[in-house]
Amino acid sequence: QLVESGGGLVQPGGSLRLSCAASGSISSINTMGWYRQPPGKQRELVASMPSAGNTNYADSVKGRFAISRDNAKNTVYLQMNSLKPEDTAVYYCNADVRPYYSRNYFNYWGQGTQVTVSS
Repeated sequence: QLVESGGGLVQPGGSLRLSCAASGSISSINTMGWYRQPPGKQRELVASMPSAGNTNYADSVKGRFAISRDNAKNTVYLQMNSLKPEDTAVYYCNADVRPYYSRNYFNYWGQGTQVTVSS
């Protein structure tokens, strides 16, 4: 289960920090990431972070957003700075999780959290 928090209403130029905690019978987590779905548009990747290796960002957020994770807490964060109205969207957490009872990884989505950037 992935539970997100930290969304809300912010003025242009402001900042927000999203959190997503994974819970359950977790053996390991590979890639964790954030996606967003603006009104009337398709869901798109914002940033992703594997357990080892380089992070990946959408061009539209490079230099403004930063993804990080706390593996001990099975939590991923998204620090969003210099927010713009076009960042308005529902933000979803995503993770590849291997439970204790399986050798396989399963892909999970959070319920989504609304981020609105408006004056």
